[in-house]
Amino acid sequence: MASTPDGKFLRYRRLVFGLLACGYILVYFHRLSTNVVALDMMADLGIGGSLVGLLASGYFYPYALMQLPAGLLADSLGPRRIVTASFVLAGLASIWLGAVTSVGWAIAARVLVGIGVSMLFVATLKILTCWFGASEFSRVTGMLVALGGIGVLITATPLAFLSSRCGWRGSFFAIGAATLALAALIWIVVRDTPQEKGFPALEQAVAPAGGGRNQSAWAGLGAILSRGAFWPLALWFFFTCGLFFSFAGLWGAPYLMQVYAMTKMEAGRVMDMLAYAMIFGSPLLSLLSDRIGSRRIVMAACSLALLLLTVPLAFFPDSLSRPWLYPLVFLMSLSASSIVAVAFTLIKELFPVELAGTAVGLVNFFPFLGGALMQPAVGYLLERQLASGATYAAAYGGAFRLFFAAAAVAFLSSLLLRESWSGKGG
Repeated sequence: MASTPDGKFLRYRRLVFGLLACGYILVYFHRLSTNVVALDMMADLGIGGSLVGLLASGYFYPYALMQLPAGLLADSLGPRRIVTASFVLAGLASIWLGAVTSVGWAIAARVLVGIGVSMLFVATLKILTCWFGASEFSRVTGMLVALGGIGVLITATPLAFLSSRCGWRGSFFAIGAATLALAALIWIVVRDTPQEKGFPALEQAVAPAGGGRNQSAWAGLGAILSRGAFWPLALWFFFTCGLFFSFAGLWGAPYLMQVYAMTKMEAGRVMDMLAYAMIFGSPLLSLLSDRIGSRRIVMAACSLALLLLTVPLAFFPDSLSRPWLYPLVFLMSLSASSIVAVAFTLIKELFPVELAGTAVGLVNFFPFLGGALMQPAVGYLLERQLASGATYAAAYGGAFRLFFAAAAVAFLSSLLLRESWSGKGG
């Protein structure tokens, strides 16, 4: 074994990380890509808020359900194979989504996109466990989460620009082509372990996610689910991320366009704030939780901030001046999305290392279940109020009261969190 990685190894693992990080960027892009083009899809397919909410949430149901199987498949078939095959599926499904003419086929395509990209996060963590040492892993995963913000960024103004030039269908064709191209690059370049590329195994590499064996993953489920500390965090993920995915992934841009009469490009620039908060906020909040010695306090503070930020959306939806919408969206993303880097560290620290991967995969089910349920729920509430003659402002305010309720439950859940951090680092 090599005690100190040489320059060639370091350069190659940066390439491995870079390609997998590009995959994670595309995961976020697929996740939120219906936001800016939602009104175009509604007009083209002849559907209302409930159906477009169901269409957007078609990504989240399979993504949530595939989290634990993704880890088991990565263990049995190898994470590189899983990432490549799943991205081929996601790319082809995205191209199909751009070609459909009915909402039923559009939902089916969106489901396949969700199945495809659902595999990347857990498989990527499994690959990175072999290429990075234990002391590096927390920093690397924090960088990975922060880079997801770039995916959010390109679903705002750049996607608005692209869709204004080639339509929402052409946009999904381009997304699908980019996903297929990256799948090819990952297959050619990435290897599951350094040994497969001729390097010696890295000393003190992190234990494989999920404990390295399917049997241990299944055996650990009971221990995780029976521990009381797991459930407040699961509830926090469900309501916090459900709120974020609903606003960022579908209803934020239509709200800005219909209540504040913004153009698609103007709304895209406001929604860019989601990405900037993730890019800069994820590492900063992780550092803050290290410095003050508590993950729980940082998460509770962010949850309280999120609750306060939903007040104008729910009760004064048209009262903000346009300049104030930028910090509102930025702080919402900081409080609901950037903070997940701290939350994933907390779940890892609640369990012994042999259960940490299984716990991460299991808790990762809840944010996407929240997104799957909250997106169509907001659409249903919005459609009902518009049908009763409400103005856009009143309709969105009524629908966004669901955000206020979700943020309240998330805050209460954050007060029940426990942590086992010893003050010796991530």
